[in-house]
Amino acid sequence: MIEDRGLRSSFPPERESRFVSPDRVSAASVSRKKDFKPRLPLRLILAFLLVPVNVLAAETAQRIRIGFPSLAFSYMPFYIAQEKGIYKKYNIESEYIQMGTTIQPQAVVNGNINYFTSVSTGISAAVAGLPLVIVINFCDTSPWVLVTHKDINKPQDFIGKTVALSGVRTSPYYFFHAFLKKFEINEKEVTAINTGGTADSFRALTSNRVVATVLTPPFDDKAVSLGFKKFMQLGDLADIPYVGLVTSQNELKNNRESVRRTITAVMESVAWLRANRAESVKMIIDKFKVNQPEAEGTYATLIKILNKDGRLNPKVARGYLDLLRQERPIPPDFDLQKIVDFSMLPSAR
Repeated sequence: MIEDRGLRSSFPPERESRFVSPDRVSAASVSRKKDFKPRLPLRLILAFLLVPVNVLAAETAQRIRIGFPSLAFSYMPFYIAQEKGIYKKYNIESEYIQMGTTIQPQAVVNGNINYFTSVSTGISAAVAGLPLVIVINFCDTSPWVLVTHKDINKPQDFIGKTVALSGVRTSPYYFFHAFLKKFEINEKEVTAINTGGTADSFRALTSNRVVATVLTPPFDDKAVSLGFKKFMQLGDLADIPYVGLVTSQNELKNNRESVRRTITAVMESVAWLRANRAESVKMIIDKFKVNQPEAEGTYATLIKILNKDGRLNPKVARGYLDLLRQERPIPPDFDLQKIVDFSMLPSAR
């Protein structure tokens, strides 16, 4: 039984995202003397006219908006791209928008945002008919952990209890249901509330609103330090894609150069993350308010699950399609290549 309590996740105050209205631009008025006629040297005029159009266009930064459900360690490449100036290197101005995972696909199609980060959500929505394309997939495995109160000792202890999940058809949702299926527990015997993101799931657990939730680092270790326990690693229970970059077919068609630059910047951020352990750990400490050992463990987990080339593992993709087939009709010959485009990854050039 799923109940949506309308909980809302948030970024830390220093990184709070917001929509900025594009029409708030004031026009500047320029007054000139009536008889003033500026004269420019002919050679200066010719020099300006001969400047290539792409050079002039490059002076205008590409603005992008990316939707995130909440603060999460798996988004570290995006935090790095913004905070370490890597977007600026590729002439990109970025804005991060907080929104629930379930509304992100339609927001991209409508043009409210340019990208979102949940590959599993992207595939699910694309299979349902939305014109979406996965352009990056960072990971081949998922680090989700079932974290519980200490008095939960066996799977049957979940019966009659309430758990927190990020939302319907999110990775925590599918992993928790795989857990129930493994131990032959009817999903109707467990109540779930939808929080909208990992950070709020953590808060629901630590405020004792629920007896369990599905978390990723560093929230799992932080919960343990507060007296909760890791009940079970869930990543091996199902093939579910994790984090990457999803956009619309329209964005890919009309703003391909912007998409290419964004992909390049994000993949460069992944490389920065690998090469700068100490500084990355410090970022994790500052951003997630955890201690040094917790941050070190989070960094190690992230480096372990990152893949080398940004592509989607075919085995994971097929497994996820089989999972989706349990709840909706999907043709057995569905062509996954129709909803992925990895041609702009650095490894593909």
